[in-house]
Amino acid sequence: MSQASKPHPLLEVRDLSIAFRQGGKETLAVEGVSFSLERGRTLALVGESGSGKSVTALSIVRLLGSTSAVYPSGAVLFDGEDLLRADEAKLRSVRGNEITMVFQEPMTSLNPLHTIAQQIGEILHLHGARGAEKINARIVELLAEVGIPDPASRLGAYPHQLSGGQRQRVMIAMALANRPALFIADEPTTALDVTVQAQILKLLKDLQSRLGMAMLFITHDLGIVRKIADDVCVMQKGRIVEAGPVAEIFANPQHPYTKMLLAAEPKGHAPLSDLTAPSVAQADDLKVWFPIRRGFLRKTVGHIKAVDGVSVNVREGQTLGVVGESGSGKTTLGLALLRLIRSEGPIAFLGKRIDGLGSQEMRPLRRDMQVVFQDPFGSLSPRMSIAEIVAEGVSVQNPSLSYRQTREIVARALADTGLDPAAMDRYPHEFSGGQRQRIAIARAMALEPKFVVLDEPTSALDMSVQAQIVDLLRDLQSKRKLAYMFISHDLKVVRALASDIIVMRQGKVVEQGVAADVFAAPKNEYTRALFAAAFDIEADVSGAVRQ
Repeated sequence: MSQASKPHPLLEVRDLSIAFRQGGKETLAVEGVSFSLERGRTLALVGESGSGKSVTALSIVRLLGSTSAVYPSGAVLFDGEDLLRADEAKLRSVRGNEITMVFQEPMTSLNPLHTIAQQIGEILHLHGARGAEKINARIVELLAEVGIPDPASRLGAYPHQLSGGQRQRVMIAMALANRPALFIADEPTTALDVTVQAQILKLLKDLQSRLGMAMLFITHDLGIVRKIADDVCVMQKGRIVEAGPVAEIFANPQHPYTKMLLAAEPKGHAPLSDLTAPSVAQADDLKVWFPIRRGFLRKTVGHIKAVDGVSVNVREGQTLGVVGESGSGKTTLGLALLRLIRSEGPIAFLGKRIDGLGSQEMRPLRRDMQVVFQDPFGSLSPRMSIAEIVAEGVSVQNPSLSYRQTREIVARALADTGLDPAAMDRYPHEFSGGQRQRIAIARAMALEPKFVVLDEPTSALDMSVQAQIVDLLRDLQSKRKLAYMFISHDLKVVRALASDIIVMRQGKVVEQGVAADVFAAPKNEYTRALFAAAFDIEADVSGAVRQ
């Protein structure tokens, strides 16, 4: 049947309510949600963390799990058939073929024991592709489509050998492998730098135009919604509070919550660094080279120069912003400064050389140097409660504290990051992605460190919470004279928080200086292209990035 003769939309969600069952009680997560999506159009679900966006999306193909989730009412009609009442055979034929999904956290979605080629090849094979040569050619084509450099050489790579952004691109390649009718994207650009964000958004729009593919786009980045979506549903506490065409909602929002979301953005600028302040973390000509080994004897035939001759100095009360594309060496630099990976070159912490210290000698210093990782789900133990996770470091560094004192410190740290202390006995899987990121920040801040490496700390947070976290970090820095290394691809957040900035490319620093000066007049061509991609992406309607 042709598209023109179909009387119904591709996807229609009717009065959907979802509850989670735990301990004999049911908690309503989504209530009375209704929307429809036509072929070739994009609908965005927006709202703060925990508003029910991802739960709604997962329910479409029944990925919530029958033991913990129930569907009190409603229907999910895909091409006229209710998937909530479909049998497993029908669901298997739809999942990964007609409906595909990209999840928020790629590291938890990719199998760490299988190569990229095996994982994409499995999708192709399950849906009819045959012949190793043909499948490999298709895998290379898909990786090239999503911007993986030298895709043929990446076929044998494992997920841990790719950057966060590259892993997300692999997930998108897997989702697009069978040219689905409906593509569900749950924060698909969260882990991507600004230039690749623009490339991925353009890719999705091009594929949508060519294939007539519908997209359900979940994001906290309202700038992306404005440019990629046709329609938008604003969710708050499990309900849709406002819906309509994007242009209409953004130009004339009616609901107070929608107005708040549109107004939320990290604001302000960091004060200039005090050049007389003592140095907290310093490195000179730092190198982190990873050997490339080949052959039966695994001989070293070259090196990946992740960090190649970088010098930095982070002072008390200063925020050093580190920006650059995925794979530029930003995270590796931060880990090297913390002595969490091997490196060459002198590293000083609080005026003392630490590059030659062993693990036992480093242990007393760990309290004063903390890190917030990019992937909160991967860094939080699923077997520990939130109270145990946040208290772990506190207890190790302060063994004399009583149980009650430790709980008080945990409660204060959670409250400081916008979480309810009453939830401290729950587990990571019971929180949204944004809430898990706040837990990771609370864990680091509970020890009252002097130096914190923040590796994409706001990447999983909605816009209103981003602004809150920036204000929180700024306030903590002012009170405690904290030194931050702030690694991010979100240049708006960097501009609001960082007093100084370094721009990295392929392991080297291509530009550095006072953040306000670099943002106002970047001198390096790469820096100009990076900034253009970051800010033009919100001024150029779904077009290619101006480079």
